[in-house]
Amino acid sequence: MEVPPSTPIRPLPRPAGNLYTVSGLRRIDTVLEPEFLVGLDAIDLDELRARRDTAEDVENQISYYRRLLHGRMDLLNFELRRRSGEEERSLLDALPEILASGMVLGSEPNLRHIDVMPPLPTTTGRRLIDKIMDDGILTQLPELTDEEVDEAVERLREVEAELSNQRKQLHTVIDALQDEIVARYRSQQGQAQVSG
Repeated sequence: MEVPPSTPIRPLPRPAGNLYTVSGLRRIDTVLEPEFLVGLDAIDLDELRARRDTAEDVENQISYYRRLLHGRMDLLNFELRRRSGEEERSLLDALPEILASGMVLGSEPNLRHIDVMPPLPTTTGRRLIDKIMDDGILTQLPELTDEEVDEAVERLREVEAELSNQRKQLHTVIDALQDEIVARYRSQQGQAQVSG
């Protein structure tokens, strides 16, 4: 399964410099650019909110995809235990338990479904990861060798670590934008009290 690129950043009320005119930039790349947080005190409130909303949307995508990765890793780890004799149950027998512990195939009630997955970080074994992330993984799993399953688990761990790092960076961006928005409201309240 080819993972489509992220959708472009949605237009903001007032473009800031050339940040939003660079074509082909993924939303996460745009949000994590240092320029995204430069000069926040000079940006109007509507644009601040739009930037925060964009950063939160990208963070939601990353979080959703991380949960999918965790679910796939649970599935593969169970399969490895089954093949080594540590598990006597079949994969189908254990599937309800695996599904309950993470997002393997479906959506989670507290996570919004997204139509466009964030792009996978650059990694070796990309073709194998695409295969593992495909919705038909249950039918494909018996075709994989033990070595391929081991490799898939290792590659998924690498991708999960990269996504976790991106998520931490996104939280820093969101916090900075939220702090500026809160500071604006406090400033406006202070001015209202002085004038009143």
